[in-house]
Amino acid sequence: MTNLVLFEVRDGIAVLTINRPERRNAVNLELCDALRDAFERVDGDPGIRVAVLTGAGGTFCAGMDLKAFAAGEGEAILFGEFGFGGFVKRARKKPVIAAVEGAALAGGFEMMLACDLAVASQTARFGLPEAKLGLVAGAGGAIRLAQRIPRVHANEVLLTGKAFTAERAFDLGLLNDVVSEGVVLQRALELATEISDGAPLSVQESLALSNAAFGPFEHWEENDRSLRALGETEDSREGARAFIEKRKPVWRGF
Repeated sequence: MTNLVLFEVRDGIAVLTINRPERRNAVNLELCDALRDAFERVDGDPGIRVAVLTGAGGTFCAGMDLKAFAAGEGEAILFGEFGFGGFVKRARKKPVIAAVEGAALAGGFEMMLACDLAVASQTARFGLPEAKLGLVAGAGGAIRLAQRIPRVHANEVLLTGKAFTAERAFDLGLLNDVVSEGVVLQRALELATEISDGAPLSVQESLALSNAAFGPFEHWEENDRSLRALGETEDSREGARAFIEKRKPVWRGF
């Protein structure tokens, strides 16, 4: 495993730290592979009961690395095994808690939504800006968000692409707790410890029943169709170029 994902085990709790702070922990293909390997280790180690996912350098994850997308890595990052981050499509038995400092945007927010619990700092920011990039929140974000919050609020997040605060995320029911900056990991570890004190099989079955309440995630085929179709448009390439060049995109509608 590369140092792109730091892996530490504390009393049966795995702490996975996305470690690409110079790129705001944006996901390129190498990081995607490293995350996939890290969660394989979590799943395969019977001594690990709970995992915490966080980011280095004061940022959780700014989403897909658009330079990597522009360089042709998008197909593998988005459609590789278990989807974005090697994580969002993964079926898991062990709970994963997101510990969010700073930005959780685009695919980073989608990875948070794929976790089972989440805590954030007061200064954290969330959003799905794909509509401003010529893409779609196709790492499960559009569907998971619509499952969890009222439709009008989900549509506002998806269609405007505007970022919002941790306080707003808590009010919408997307966070378990909002804490002071610098103590997010501590709070996530407290939750993880409370979970790991329970009987392992009871935790697994309780999580399975909770997930079943949403019904099977049966929309991946339509999700991937939309994502692939938009990823092949000129507007998606223009969105990536404009972001890299720090200018307003010129949309052409194809």
